[in-house]
Amino acid sequence: MEGNQTQVTEFILRGITDRPELQVPLFLVFFFIYVITMVGNLGLIFLIFKNPHLHTPMYLFLGNLAFTDACTSSSVTPKVVMKFINKNDMISLGECFSQFYFFCSSATAECYLLVAMAYDRYVAICNPLHYVVVMSKRLCVQFIYVSYLIGLLHALLHVGLLFRLTFCSSNIIDHFYCEILPLYSISCTDPSINALVAFIFAIFIQLSTFMSIIISYIRVLFAILKTKSEKGRRKAFSTCSAHLVSVSLFYGTLFVIYVLSGSDTENYQGKLYSLFYTIFIPLLNPFIYSLRNKEVLGALRRLTK
Repeated sequence: MEGNQTQVTEFILRGITDRPELQVPLFLVFFFIYVITMVGNLGLIFLIFKNPHLHTPMYLFLGNLAFTDACTSSSVTPKVVMKFINKNDMISLGECFSQFYFFCSSATAECYLLVAMAYDRYVAICNPLHYVVVMSKRLCVQFIYVSYLIGLLHALLHVGLLFRLTFCSSNIIDHFYCEILPLYSISCTDPSINALVAFIFAIFIQLSTFMSIIISYIRVLFAILKTKSEKGRRKAFSTCSAHLVSVSLFYGTLFVIYVLSGSDTENYQGKLYSLFYTIFIPLLNPFIYSLRNKEVLGALRRLTK
C-alpha cells in the first residue's frame, strides 16, 4: 500500500496563526524584530572587530555567539515574515531539510560557545594570574572551531536520518518552521529511531554543556565569595550575570521542547516556546551582553564620535 501512495515533495507550514486580522500586525512585529536582531548581532560583531580593546577571548566568543544568533534568526524568521504578507506557506522537501540543518547547526554551536564563555570567566576569576597563558589565542580558536564542527555534524546526523522517512499521508506541518518533531508526526515511516536519536542527543548535548557551565559558575561563585573587596565582587558578578541570564533563557526553552515535551508537539504552547528560542533569544542576546557592559558601551561611544 505504501508503495502505491504518492510521496510528498512539498510541505505546508501552518504558521503561528490563521486569523486574517492578525497577519499585517504580526508581519510588522516580526519584520522589525528581524531587523533589530540583525542590526544588534551584526553591529556587535562589527564593534568587536573594529575596536582593539575588545580583541580578547571573552569578546571573541561573544562575537561568534552573535554570529550564531544571526544564523538562527535568519534560518527561521524570513520564512515566518513571508508567510504573513503573501500567504506563501509552501516549502519544498529540500528547503525544509535545509532550514532545519542551518537552525540545528547554529543552535548546537551556540551551546558549546556558551561553555567556552563560561570557562573563560572561570579562568579569569579563579586563575587570573595565568589567564593570558591558559586562554591563549590558539585555545580560543580551537574552542570556536570545535563548536562549529560539532554543530555541523550534529545537524548532519539528524538531516541524514530524515532521508529514511517517507511522507505520503499528510504534508501539513503544524509549526512555523521545519522542526523535526512535527515532521516525525506526519511521517509514513516509523520515526522511532529518529525520535530516539533526537532524544539521546538532546539529553547528551544539553545536559553535558549545561552541567559544564554550572560547574564553572559554582567555582566562580566560591572564588567571588572569598574576595574581600566589595568592588571586586560587584565587578565579578557584573561580568557573569549577563552570561547566566542568556544561559537560563536558552537552555530553559530548549530543555522544555526537546526533553520534557518529547513527541507531544501538537500544541500552541510548543510554538510559543519555539518562538522564544528561535526568534526572541537572538533578539535579546546582544542587548543582554551590551547594556551592562562598560567596555562595549565605551567602544560604541568611541566609534560614534
